[in-house]
Amino acid sequence: MLETISWISLVIAFLCAMIIGIDEFRHPQKMWIMNIVWPVTALYFSVLAVWAYYRIGRKMGHNTMQGMAATPMGGRGDPSWEQTLVSATHCGAGCTLGDIIAEFSIMSLGLTLLGSPLYAEFAGDLLLAWLLGIAFQYFAIKPMRNFSASEALMAAIKADTLSILSFEVGLFAWMALTYYVLFPAPHLMPNDPTYWLMMQIGMVIGFFTSYPMNRWLILWGIKEVMD
Repeated sequence: MLETISWISLVIAFLCAMIIGIDEFRHPQKMWIMNIVWPVTALYFSVLAVWAYYRIGRKMGHNTMQGMAATPMGGRGDPSWEQTLVSATHCGAGCTLGDIIAEFSIMSLGLTLLGSPLYAEFAGDLLLAWLLGIAFQYFAIKPMRNFSASEALMAAIKADTLSILSFEVGLFAWMALTYYVLFPAPHLMPNDPTYWLMMQIGMVIGFFTSYPMNRWLILWGIKEVMD
C-alpha cells in the first residue's frame, strides 16, 4: 500500500512539474533561473506548487506587468509572504536537485562515511545542495545588480549559505528519523519509490525550516527579492 501511495505521489508531482514547465514555455519568467525553480518545487510540493506558481509565479513572467511589492536591498522593509516564499523555493530548488544527484550517486558508488551510508548522504547532499544553491543565487543576483562575476559569487555565498543550511537541517532531521525509526531494517534505498516519498516529506519540512531564515535574510537586506 505504501509503495502504491509513493508511486501516486511521485507521478502527481511529475505531472505538476510538467504543467508548470509547459506554462512557462508560453509565459517565461523574467528571471530565467525561476523557470527551473518552479518545476523543481513541484517535485516535492506537488499540487501546492502549481497553486503557488499561478498565484505568484505568473506575476513574474516577461509578459506581465504586475509584480510583487519590492523590498530594497540594504533596507529593512518587511518582506511579504509571497517574497519570502519565492526566496525559500529558490533555495529549495538548488537543495532538491543537489539531493537527488547526491542520493543516486552515493547509492551507485556504494559510499559510506563513518561506516554509515546515511552520513555519506548527509555529506553529499550538503555539498551539492550548497554548490547548486549558490549557483542558483548567483544567476539571480548577477542580472539584478551591476556586479562582476567574483562580486556576484561572493554575494551569492553570503545570501544563500544560511538559507541552504536551514533547509538541510529540516531535511536531515527527517532523513535520520526515517533511517533510524521508521525504516530501521531494512533501510530504504533511492531505487525504492517509498524512499522518494519520504524525501518529498523531508523537502517540505526543509522548506518550512528555511522560511524564517529567508525572511530574516530579506528583512536585513542580505538576500535579493526575486520579483
